[in-house]
Amino acid sequence: DVARFLDGAKAAYRMILEAFWKGDLDPLRGHVDAHVSDAFASAVEQRKKDGLSLDNRLVTIDQAVISEATLERAVAIVTVRFEADIAAVTRNSEGQVVAGSLSDAVQTRDLWTFRRDTSSRDPNWVLIETDEEE
Repeated sequence: DVARFLDGAKAAYRMILEAFWKGDLDPLRGHVDAHVSDAFASAVEQRKKDGLSLDNRLVTIDQAVISEATLERAVAIVTVRFEADIAAVTRNSEGQVVAGSLSDAVQTRDLWTFRRDTSSRDPNWVLIETDEEE
């Protein structure tokens, strides 16, 4: 069911972004594969080292469309193109804004690829790749 899949993909997009922005990656276990998790953890660690925090807000998801889908044996791989408005602010350790603005949302375009073993009883899809669309 494409509509249900896209609803779930949008919910995952929001949940994963918010966890990453907060720097709390525990909720992502089981939702992202190891190399995505490692990349997120590296970015969060670097942010902490630099004394920075993100105060981002996902304002709206304007569009979520399937841009590619394959099925190889029982493994389904689906890439979704998200167009979203994000208010992004980076703060230093004193809480001062060093980049961005909460009052001025930026349009972003992301390509996220999800994988699921269709023979598994687990209904969840796992995020296996993220990319920004130019």
